[in-house]
Amino acid sequence: MAAPRPRRSDYVIFRPMQTRWMDNDVYGHMNNVVHYSLFDTSVNAWLIEQGLLDPATSESYGLVVETGCKYYAEMQFPDAVHAGLRIARIGSSSVRFEIGLFRNEEEEAAAEGFFVHVYVDRATHRPVAIEGARRSAFETLLV
Repeated sequence: MAAPRPRRSDYVIFRPMQTRWMDNDVYGHMNNVVHYSLFDTSVNAWLIEQGLLDPATSESYGLVVETGCKYYAEMQFPDAVHAGLRIARIGSSSVRFEIGLFRNEEEEAAAEGFFVHVYVDRATHRPVAIEGARRSAFETLLV
């Protein structure tokens, strides 16, 4: 038996996002690559809003080392999408973000994905510890 689809209550915060006309593919639904763009946008927007990332100047930032997605239901333009965010694991230099994409006001996710970021020094690209304000902010999303 398949695991149940994630529900809104499984996520800590939400970011509203709007599908675009160009997101539909020839089959009339949102192309799979768009899901990854929504995942990436929701995580990075949260990081920027929290003051944890300035793409041009941050001394360290997260590099994606693993990602994945499960698709449960179709989405299409002009659907509104609500991206639910949570963190499943915080390591010494890595973090696993999990994202649920919810179509319009539906309670069950249309898709769920994840990103594992390893934090690296901008100059050396070597892993750095997640500590201080970054770790504290991540802990607010930890489930």
